[in-house]
Amino acid sequence: MKKFIQLFIFLSLVLLPSMALAKEENGYAKYGRIATAVVREDYPGQPVTEYAYLGREELSGNRVQDRFRFEVKENGVEKFVIVTVVHDLSNKKLLHLSVTEEMRNG
Repeated sequence: MKKFIQLFIFLSLVLLPSMALAKEENGYAKYGRIATAVVREDYPGQPVTEYAYLGREELSGNRVQDRFRFEVKENGVEKFVIVTVVHDLSNKKLLHLSVTEEMRNG
């Protein structure tokens, strides 16, 4: 029983900080929610059928750019909506948000 408790404590000390670090590295979740809200506002009542995180690009200093792609159907026409979010990693503030629309091929 004592070995089990020692193993539990050891794993807690090793795994919990690394899990917290992994969650922090996935820092795009907040901006994904913002991007989703923007798309729902721009296309009210239209179905959003796909969502994809396209990745992060490092800009200057602590600034990064995250890109998200949504597939929406507006009046029977399927479109890709790309939301680009520029934010500062040091203060976790949104700096710029842009929305572009592309027609879906096929």
